[in-house]
Amino acid sequence: MQDTASTVDGFDRQLTDYGVWSTTLARALESYREWCGSYRRLDSEQELNLLELVEELRGDAVTIALVGEFSRGKTELINAIFFSDYDRRLLPSTPGRTTMCPTEIRYDVKMPPCIRLLPIETRKSAMSISELKHKAVNWTTLPLELDSPEAMAKTLKQILRSKKIDKRQAHELGLDGMISELPSGEVHVEVPVWRHAIVNYPHRLLEQGLVVLDTPGLNALGAEPELTLGMLPNAHAILFVLAADTGVTRTDMEIWKKHVCPATGRNPENRLAALNKVDTLWDELESPDRTQGFIDRQVERTHKMLQISRDKVFPVSARKGLIGKIRKGDELVARSGLHALERTLSTIAVKNRQKMICEKVASEIGLVVQESEELIRYQIENLETELEELRQLDNKSVDLIDEMSTKLKKQKNTYDAEVQSFDITRRLLSEQVRKMTSLLSMTRFDQLIARTRYAMNNSWTTPGVRQGMETFFGGTFADLKRVEARSEKIRRLVEQIYNRFHGEYGLPIHKPVRFSTKDFMRQYESLHEEAEAFRTSKAMMMTEQYFVVKKFFIVLVSRARVIFEDCNGATRYWAKAVLMPIYKCIREHKDLIDRRLENLDKLRNNHAALRQREQEIVKDLKNLHKQAKFIDSILASIQQSANPHFSTGSRAMAQDRCR
Repeated sequence: MQDTASTVDGFDRQLTDYGVWSTTLARALESYREWCGSYRRLDSEQELNLLELVEELRGDAVTIALVGEFSRGKTELINAIFFSDYDRRLLPSTPGRTTMCPTEIRYDVKMPPCIRLLPIETRKSAMSISELKHKAVNWTTLPLELDSPEAMAKTLKQILRSKKIDKRQAHELGLDGMISELPSGEVHVEVPVWRHAIVNYPHRLLEQGLVVLDTPGLNALGAEPELTLGMLPNAHAILFVLAADTGVTRTDMEIWKKHVCPATGRNPENRLAALNKVDTLWDELESPDRTQGFIDRQVERTHKMLQISRDKVFPVSARKGLIGKIRKGDELVARSGLHALERTLSTIAVKNRQKMICEKVASEIGLVVQESEELIRYQIENLETELEELRQLDNKSVDLIDEMSTKLKKQKNTYDAEVQSFDITRRLLSEQVRKMTSLLSMTRFDQLIARTRYAMNNSWTTPGVRQGMETFFGGTFADLKRVEARSEKIRRLVEQIYNRFHGEYGLPIHKPVRFSTKDFMRQYESLHEEAEAFRTSKAMMMTEQYFVVKKFFIVLVSRARVIFEDCNGATRYWAKAVLMPIYKCIREHKDLIDRRLENLDKLRNNHAALRQREQEIVKDLKNLHKQAKFIDSILASIQQSANPHFSTGSRAMAQDRCR
């Protein structure tokens, strides 16, 4: 039988292993950045990208979100899974409606233990929650007294607080969905006191980067679009909590379709379901087989209704599991079903975050590392060619040297003419790149935002507002498709240049990497699906247009702008990276011809100068082979960490150079 601490230890192991992995990868990237800095192999933009990636790895977080209707036991599951070692409930969990506002549980070492609370009145502001997080003046901060469990529990009960306001005030806050639920004749609306809560708590899992998001029920989700359109899509695993006795209800299904599925559109494997309160089905008057049969049927129905694999549905009892862990009751913990859920939840969350980092490493530094690798190889080949030529020139007659010099000068003139022709092509390429990146101009995007806002604000019908949303997404989709088509045209042109210079002058064969907007398109499609869910939601139907437009722009458009800006940066980065290697190789080949002519000129009158140049080349080759060995070790480290998402052009060639 498993030890009751094993599940927390399981999260510990997953997070510890992830921490070791991300630290190792960060060190490899940092070593590469320092190496590039020593040899001036990166421009300022490339160095900044690499530095930001290293910083992201070092400050990384793994986020798990719990979603479900009221009274499904989400908060109790958080207590049971993550904080049972506290020997009591960390978060308040009582029958009925508990968590009234979205609650983030995390730890920031720069802040004392506390709970930060954002007043519900901030909904009148045009600022998003993410923006308000950076403005301490808007938050109420209460300290957590770690030495007094009673005092801390009392402080944390703030997340349960609600108050009654009249319909007019609720309407001003955009809480029309809550107004619609009022019984006939009721004039006051019960609303949360707080819009958002952040618990800063020094627990070992949180200290390792875990972030847990506890969400309210359906109406609260609809009332705060930023929660479902911003926070949930950034979670690395979403646990959908249901009641074991009722299974999937109508409101459960509404949350699943309108919030969970859109938020995990790109990664459906990150959805899990917990059939909580399974202990309500335990009946001592029934046989264990009969009870288990009913539970199995609920699991079967749930996985079919939610269209997820059966092994992603977990019958659990958060309450019994928490009691068992606190009382060290192994049998009760085992019966609660928490072990299997915790193992799968931790594995999925960590693997998803790891996958995202790997993809980012591959896309952001793959081309740079490949360029470094190829340039070192080319420099080694050029120096070896030059050294061999110098050794062959030894003891040659002056007439033969003059003949070789004349022949080389003709080659230089031909090559210089080729370079001049390339300069014309280069200007054409630059113009093509300018046209491509102009499609992703932030000014152009902001103009689309302004047009959409104007159209929506001036439309007094729901169809008009919806049409404005469609226009916005249609415009961005069209621009992304044009960018992909133009990037492919540029890539083919660059490939032709590589092939020509390789065929005529032996420059390295380099296959320019394709640039694809598919990942950004998928993000937009996911955002579009979320917008569709928002458009057809009860909140959209019941809320005044002013609030619909405001929320659309605060949440959806702000996220779309971030995606567009990322695509803009990625496009510029690709354009520079795809052209830079050929520029460097052409310049390197020109320098080689110039050095060979200089060697011939020196040899005519001074054989000692020739010996000196040979010694310089031997020294340079030794240094380059040392660099090659270093870059190969960095490549091996990065590839081992990021495999199978990371690849460069020629690992085998790097190994050959070091033999």
